Amino acid sequence: MSRKLIAAVLALAGMLCAGAGVAAAPNGKMLFEQRCAVCHGDHGHGGVGVPLALPSFLSSVSNHYLETTIRLGRPGRVMPSFRSLDKAQIRAIVHYIRSWSTEPAPTFSHQPVKGDPVHGKQVFARHCAACHGTDGRGGRGTGVTFSRPRNLPIIAPGLNNAGFLAAASDDMIKRTLMHGRKGTPMVSYKKMGLTLADVNDVVSYIRSFQKPQPGTRSANVAREPAVLVFDSPYGLEQTVKNIQHAAVGRNFRLIRTQHLDYGFVPAAKENPHQVIVYFCDFDFLYKALAVDPRVGLFLPCRVTVVQGRDGKVKVMAINPKRLSHLYNNAELDRDCDRMYRLYKDIMEEATL
Repeated sequence: MSRKLIAAVLALAGMLCAGAGVAAAPNGKMLFEQRCAVCHGDHGHGGVGVPLALPSFLSSVSNHYLETTIRLGRPGRVMPSFRSLDKAQIRAIVHYIRSWSTEPAPTFSHQPVKGDPVHGKQVFARHCAACHGTDGRGGRGTGVTFSRPRNLPIIAPGLNNAGFLAAASDDMIKRTLMHGRKGTPMVSYKKMGLTLADVNDVVSYIRSFQKPQPGTRSANVAREPAVLVFDSPYGLEQTVKNIQHAAVGRNFRLIRTQHLDYGFVPAAKENPHQVIVYFCDFDFLYKALAVDPRVGLFLPCRVTVVQGRDGKVKVMAINPKRLSHLYNNAELDRDCDRMYRLYKDIMEEATL
């Protein structure tokens, strides 16, 4: 073997050894597409989530704000936490988001702003609550209403939110109030007719929302079963009739009753021992969809009746409380709690 060939082999071996222990850097674009695009759009133009590519947004938030938001999410505000991502992955996502702007990331002071929160509450009520809610918990809904009109082009973020308050410094909030956010209904403090003292007071009021968080709903619903199951003392046919009667008795309209595998197997080949009953309160359905269109995944209401090989009959329904937890929308929690109670009442009455 020639000296040149030996040298080339040794150089290649050295390169391979040097790279063997180096993991590939996280791909921010790929991670964004996998975790973020479904809500914020493929190119950050918004949807369920706020438009991240908006120049006025990128010029008013720090990398720390973005990283903390990804890690903690917004409890109860649709934006989930991504605690499974490591620091390098989160930074890669933020770096990709920053690629939509030619401006450098802004930096903010972490010194608290001193103001009068009592007066700030009054200013907030006059100028901010119409979008951000009377208690600062954010605009209603998710930002997606399909063909229905909505009051604002985007849903105002929740300021009275543990995730936001952990991510945003007082200085960042103050500068947003001072400059507004072009492309959204958020205007500058001068256009609102405020003084710098008013701005400081509003920032102090917003910061007053930050307090120790009680035990979260998430901890409770994690113990909820995914499916509600009741044993029926009746045969399958009678149990189905009981479900229909109980639903109608609670002002639901029956939609249809069919075999569970209808449409998935050839006609007349359906399993006669598995039946699903669909029913609906259309007024409730419309209101729930307006809160969060994702609720359409488990509406209209449905209860499944199954007879096992042993002849025993079970009544089953998806647990709305468990789904409420997965959707991370506090506004939807009330509707899911109501649905849970209705399902339980109907299933209990049908199996008495």
